[in-house]
Amino acid sequence: MNKIYYPYEEFREDLKILTQKIDKPFDTILGIARGGLSMAQMLGEYYNLRKVYTINTIGYEDTQKKASVEVFNIPDLKLSKQVLIVDDIIDSGDTLVEILKVLNEKYPNITFVTASIFYKKTAKIVPNWYVKEPKGWIDFFWSEDLKILMIDNH
Repeated sequence: MNKIYYPYEEFREDLKILTQKIDKPFDTILGIARGGLSMAQMLGEYYNLRKVYTINTIGYEDTQKKASVEVFNIPDLKLSKQVLIVDDIIDSGDTLVEILKVLNEKYPNITFVTASIFYKKTAKIVPNWYVKEPKGWIDFFWSEDLKILMIDNH
């Protein structure tokens, strides 16, 4: 499989593109841990929002895909009206589908919209906004850079 390193500089530029595409209001940002956390933080700063939360999922056991996606660490969103859910990549779409199912059941009066940097056309759900399609396996800077530094320092 073709592996592609995704550096911070490209991420920053892609987030700028994403902000130009987002055309619906929201008062809360929800980052899917772990890939959506950097996005949530930076978008929270950009939009000057304090309501920036995280939600967790487990869909894999090591490299094996689990039969279902477990959703946990669900934040208290009672005071929110429109929530932007962000993640680095919509791959199969299983994670986002399950998160939306859980959140819509718990908060039926909240509008949820979604955004990602990468989106695979084969996913079972399309985010409201995305920037590009991946051309292989993405090695994100937040996953790789500390590993590289640790190797370099030994």
